Amino acid sequence: MKEQTVFEILHNMDKFTNGLIIKWNKMFNENLGISHVLTLGYLNKNRKARPSEIAKELGLTPPTVTHLLEKLVNRQLVVRLFDENDRRIVLLDITDKGKELLHRAHAEGQRLRKEMFEKLTSEEKQQLLHIFQKLNES
Repeated sequence: MKEQTVFEILHNMDKFTNGLIIKWNKMFNENLGISHVLTLGYLNKNRKARPSEIAKELGLTPPTVTHLLEKLVNRQLVVRLFDENDRRIVLLDITDKGKELLHRAHAEGQRLRKEMFEKLTSEEKQQLLHIFQKLNES
């Protein structure tokens, strides 16, 4: 395969993904970005976590996570907790309000993805699934 073709594939994948994120941000009118929602998702799945764990898992810098968490705490979507054995250790946990917002964010995302993939035939969706499964094997 020519290098130009690989570049075109990657470019179009990025363009699709970026377009999806932009459309989601416009639809999900909560003044939160995808990184906020990913943080809520991490806390929902893993429960109490240190900011450094969140940064490492999401591939973000610690200052970025601090900024994200400040907004989530201020909106009462996340709560700061202190370790019972060492009060210097700050843990974060998702609140019920955060879980509800996360659920709505996922629902909006599913609706948007469904809408965007309606353009494809069933056969094209199967081909795309097969291609991504193959790429994810490596």
